[in-house]
Amino acid sequence: MRHKIAGNRLSRNQSLRKATLRDLAKATLIDQRICTTRAKAKEARKLVEKLITLGKKDTLAARRSAFAILCDHTLVSTLFNETAPRFKNRMGGYTRIIPLNNRLGDNAIMVFLELTEKDRVIISGQKTKNQEKEDKVVEEAQAKPVAKAEHSKAELKASTKAATKPTAAKKMFQRKTGGE
Repeated sequence: MRHKIAGNRLSRNQSLRKATLRDLAKATLIDQRICTTRAKAKEARKLVEKLITLGKKDTLAARRSAFAILCDHTLVSTLFNETAPRFKNRMGGYTRIIPLNNRLGDNAIMVFLELTEKDRVIISGQKTKNQEKEDKVVEEAQAKPVAKAEHSKAELKASTKAATKPTAAKKMFQRKTGGE
């Protein structure tokens, strides 16, 4: 029986669970919104709210307690100087959990864990690596002046032939099926 045993184990031992929650809390304080599973968000929410409450106290002992949890001096200073003052009029409820769709791989319930008072507006969710790469390519293309390169007809034909040339796998498929 689990009488008087609080918290979710998250299928981890104590040290891994502590590290996971610390990293989730760090990410929440830095990005102000993270996407994670519901079980992890519920546990990380407790830690984030405790850290913001420590930040509102703004004493040396509170700073040392926050550093013992976060292990990052710059994050502790931003917590005490920027994040916690935004919540000075609130008595609690510094975070919110917003449900999302289930994850495709394992059907886990996904949520956003975010701070209720943000210093910047978050329009959409997290950008994927591909979206970041596309943004960089677009920025570079806009920054460079477009120079018209003159290609000969032979170069154009060679490039189009290479692009339309079937690959070895496609040839094998065509042989087996008798078509495309």
